[in-house]
Amino acid sequence: MRACYHVCTRFFIFLVLLTAACGTERQRVVLATTTSLEDTGLLDTLTAAFEAGHPDYVLAPVAVGTGMVLEMGRRKDADVLVAHDSVGELEFVNAGHGHSRRYVMENYFVMAGPPEDPAHIRNQEVVQALRTLAAQRMPFVSRADDSGTHRRERKLWQQAGIDPAGEWYIEAGVGMGDALLMAGQQRAYILSDRSTYGKFKDRINLAVMIGGGPLLVNKYSVILVNGARNETGGQAFADWLVGAEARRIINGFVDEKGAPYFDIKQSP
Repeated sequence: MRACYHVCTRFFIFLVLLTAACGTERQRVVLATTTSLEDTGLLDTLTAAFEAGHPDYVLAPVAVGTGMVLEMGRRKDADVLVAHDSVGELEFVNAGHGHSRRYVMENYFVMAGPPEDPAHIRNQEVVQALRTLAAQRMPFVSRADDSGTHRRERKLWQQAGIDPAGEWYIEAGVGMGDALLMAGQQRAYILSDRSTYGKFKDRINLAVMIGGGPLLVNKYSVILVNGARNETGGQAFADWLVGAEARRIINGFVDEKGAPYFDIKQSP
């Protein structure tokens, strides 16, 4: 009986320890990131890989425009950010809202439009192309959501010396994928990141008019939020995102022709 008692006691303790281990709550890490990562599918891939290697954490991504990404950081509603507006990012860090801003990856913006190119802007310099579109009042879809893409678009219009307005200038207020769908429906021109355009091109019947060049380089950075609810978890994700495993995933995330959606040009 005594032997049975000891065996049963050990088994009971084992069950208690097992239950406690299984019931350990994973730490939630809130990631505020841009819609291009979600629209391309890269966000899901990165989330699954990070969680597989970090079982103590569950990543909770929120995909919004870069302006809202930075606002979430200011409100401390996120632990770690991925954005693609260098001016806004530096202002965020310099104001004391974030720290440890690091390069993650890049692609470039493209100007897309109807394949027949009624405005005849194909292969023009992008600022001159905007002047042409405005002069002809060609339909143009703007994300109009303070995203990184919208911020770059505004900067390009400023360089063109134009404040776009009127029925031809369609302010969508939506993410990149939805804006591309709208541009396809309206037979309009649009500025898009190359990766999201690549994911949607078969659904929108829009062709790339202009791509590449220094004015259209699109760099993504990761930033830690000062005073975040889970600073340790945010740090773990940021370090992983610029590390070897995430870089392999990003470099291996390619389209049907084997071309990468995002490039890594610099060391972490």
